[in-house]
Amino acid sequence: MDFTGVYHRTSEQMSYAQNENELVINLKTGYDVKQVFIHHGDPYDAGILGGNEVWHGKREEICFKKRLRHQLWWTTTLTPEYKRCKYYFELHTDGEVWYYLEDGFLTKEQLNMKGRILQYFIVPWMNPADVCRTPAWVNDTIWYQIFPDRFCNGTPELNTGDIRTWQSGPAKNEERYGGNLEGIRKKLPYLKELGITGIYLNPIMEAESNHKYDTKDYTKIDPDFGSNADFGRLVQEAHEQGIKVMADAVFNHCGRRFAPWVDVLEKGEASPYADWFMVQKWPIPDKQADTRDGRFYSFAFADWMPKLNTNNEEVITYFCKICEDWIRDYDIDGIRFDVGNEVSHRFLKRIREHLHRIKPDIYLLGEIWHDAGPWLQGDEYDSVMNYPLMSGIHEYFLDKSLDKSEFEYMINRCYTMYMQQNNNVMFNLLDSHDTERLMNRFHDLDIFYQQLAVLFTMPGSPCIYYGTEIAMEGGFDPDCRRCMPWEELGTEENQNRIEAVRTLIRLRKQEKALRSLYFHFPEEYPQRRCVEYIKIDSQGREIEVLLNCSEEKIKVKEGGEILFARNFSEGVLERNGTLVRRKKSNTWNTEEMENGA
Repeated sequence: MDFTGVYHRTSEQMSYAQNENELVINLKTGYDVKQVFIHHGDPYDAGILGGNEVWHGKREEICFKKRLRHQLWWTTTLTPEYKRCKYYFELHTDGEVWYYLEDGFLTKEQLNMKGRILQYFIVPWMNPADVCRTPAWVNDTIWYQIFPDRFCNGTPELNTGDIRTWQSGPAKNEERYGGNLEGIRKKLPYLKELGITGIYLNPIMEAESNHKYDTKDYTKIDPDFGSNADFGRLVQEAHEQGIKVMADAVFNHCGRRFAPWVDVLEKGEASPYADWFMVQKWPIPDKQADTRDGRFYSFAFADWMPKLNTNNEEVITYFCKICEDWIRDYDIDGIRFDVGNEVSHRFLKRIREHLHRIKPDIYLLGEIWHDAGPWLQGDEYDSVMNYPLMSGIHEYFLDKSLDKSEFEYMINRCYTMYMQQNNNVMFNLLDSHDTERLMNRFHDLDIFYQQLAVLFTMPGSPCIYYGTEIAMEGGFDPDCRRCMPWEELGTEENQNRIEAVRTLIRLRKQEKALRSLYFHFPEEYPQRRCVEYIKIDSQGREIEVLLNCSEEKIKVKEGGEILFARNFSEGVLERNGTLVRRKKSNTWNTEEMENGA
């Protein structure tokens, strides 16, 4: 047996309470392992093990597995009667049987050797306070990200200063186009008709720049966008339309006009705010240049965005109060934490605990572009922006050498990184204000819709960037922040595009299977780049997704109600074609499904 391929720990995403009663157990092995059994039971079934008691657990096969590139991921769900669990694994290859315990591998003879002290895997207590709980409403939410200055100018008659004429072409960071909160409020009926149920706003607090990630005043809506009252009215009317609102929180760093930083620049070490920041050299040299010289830490070496010391107790208290006021004054539903991997874990634990006392179902989202396991243990973020999924999807369509198994490995990797609770509310996206726009990557509308089909059928909570509904183009920042071309939306071409996205949104909302955590890859088609997967709801109802990512036509097997299709006719899925359909009959055992992922 390939011992190096086997891995399990009673921590992180390998062994965790899914709720107060269910314990999820995951195991990695090499492909040489063909069958896995788990022996499990209460640690005290045979007494307190102070004498000669012999513990024997209940033996059950683990039937569910996902294929990763070099390993298999086995998963099962147990229901410990007394909320405690002792267990070990029995691993079968074609010619061997090994028993895997916390301290390693044993033969059957070694396992049963009289007098051996066995180091079982132990979950000592499924404490309700330690269960990772995420807000249930998020899985049902369809997000729409808005960069406020470029979405809609709701008060053009009030334009003053350097506001440019609204236009649909490339844009630069230093340009202002007058988009504001009133414009967003006026477009709420449009968003509701599209099917949107959540708005994610880029920063709206007072700042110098166009993007507002250099905050000057965390208590005041930027005058470019309106007033505090305007934001309150926007949230209220959004809620009346059934739309949640998530604000962007920039707590890793501030802007150079943030009052405490101004005080530090004036008074140096004598400032009461000196420890609010990460200054390394006193006095701070009076110059404008990047911070590679180490005079103080900043975001990405930008001297105009000094880094906040989120270990400082006063800083933690200050931002806890800022978030509390956002919730109490505006009734926001979620907070997205910019540069969410650089603020301290201490800060995040404190802010979560504080905000949950005020609004228990607040959604806390971290901007983390890599494996975010340490931040998703139930006491910090609920979710992170799923950039690994975004990049994995992109790479599959970019690299034609990858066959369909590579797509499966990528999806399975993304959904074995975290607990199911986190996967259920993962913030899935294909582009954002920080990336090239989706349509810009291949300039191919067929591939564009193939990727959107994946977005709307994967577990989590999908988000589209404003303008995605018309396949809006744009390169990397700042070109991805073009103005929304409202005057062009009425064309036949754009109306057809809007209807396609509206259809995908409607299916996501109507079909429980599309929101479900459960999926598998059946391998019914031999073509190497025919992506096929089945989504299953809790009643066993199945929806099939087929993507022809090859140059050849694919003859599709008969059966099922077509829910969404592109480049599909008379049973043939053409090049870059997409087919989403409801399966006629269920092949999945729902009772078994509840015991696996």
